[in-house]
Amino acid sequence: MADDKAKRKPAVPETILKRRKQRELKVARELKQKILAKKKKHEKRREIFHRAEKYAQNYKKMEKDDIRLARLARNHGNYYVPDEPRLAFVMRIRGINGVSPKVKKILQLMRLRQIQNGVFIRLNKASLNMLRLVEPYVAWGYPNLKSVRELIYKRGFGKINGSRIGLTNNTLIEKSLGKRNIICIEDIIHEIFTVGKNFKLVNNFLWPFQMTSPRGGYRKKGNHWVEGGDYGNRERYINNLIRRMI
Repeated sequence: MADDKAKRKPAVPETILKRRKQRELKVARELKQKILAKKKKHEKRREIFHRAEKYAQNYKKMEKDDIRLARLARNHGNYYVPDEPRLAFVMRIRGINGVSPKVKKILQLMRLRQIQNGVFIRLNKASLNMLRLVEPYVAWGYPNLKSVRELIYKRGFGKINGSRIGLTNNTLIEKSLGKRNIICIEDIIHEIFTVGKNFKLVNNFLWPFQMTSPRGGYRKKGNHWVEGGDYGNRERYINNLIRRMI
């Protein structure tokens, strides 16, 4: 009888058993959540890759269509006139000394509050009229795909909860713009470059680009671009200035 008592193990308190069970359930639940999160992340990365691939095909198709139409027109002895640009990149290059209140207000509406700030603008009758009024203080033109991509990747910051946050993670973009099916930085580039239906939302999400002084400096800020100066519409040559300021 004494030997049986010696061999019998001491009873484990019920509270300890409950705690142990809860701990095991918690570990199993966390492991399950990790597996699901990893699977979801993998699916999201795959979707982002397919979207980027589809956008690249669309850009290539647009470029080939322009070349094909230009060749077709030339073969028939005509001229091919491409569509009017719908996107402009506007940079402020001068201060506000002696600026009229109307011009100052337009620069504020365009979010060009500092020298060398840059923003994307949808071109229409209203925006073109505003650009004419502020032309002596800005340099603008029509950016190509490479410029849009470099600006967003290298100088892109988002407005998240009123703060200027770098676009270093697609999760930040999805949290802010996921309701409009914009989940990655390639979606932002596509929306801006094609001036899509969510252009205004995406453009407001992007913080104004803070550019550096151009390598080699300005030529003459007081003269128009066509007169050998710097301000005004540079059309496609804005891309050269962007390269020098990124």
